[in-house]
Amino acid sequence: MPKRTLTELVVDLRGRPFDTLDDFWDAITEPLGLPEWLSRTTYALADTLQNGGLSDVVDSYDVVIVHVDRQGVFTSRNVEMRALRRAFAGKQSRLIVHPLS
Repeated sequence: MPKRTLTELVVDLRGRPFDTLDDFWDAITEPLGLPEWLSRTTYALADTLQNGGLSDVVDSYDVVIVHVDRQGVFTSRNVEMRALRRAFAGKQSRLIVHPLS
């Protein structure tokens, strides 16, 4: 039986500063096809990424990968950032934080 190739949605947000989590939400809403009514919580994001059924865009890919730079909100180790990392921690998604050059 041939091996199945996973489809990946790659959202590259490197070079964009995110001073607040709202900035990050604004940046991912369109490329991930998140509905306007979706709560801007890490629980809602995790549900969308891991369980599906809320975004036709996310559901049409096997894996969602988001790239960001380690700057702004992605430099802190606060509760919100840990929760955001957990939202991307499933098999279907990855948040990759790149060091600044």
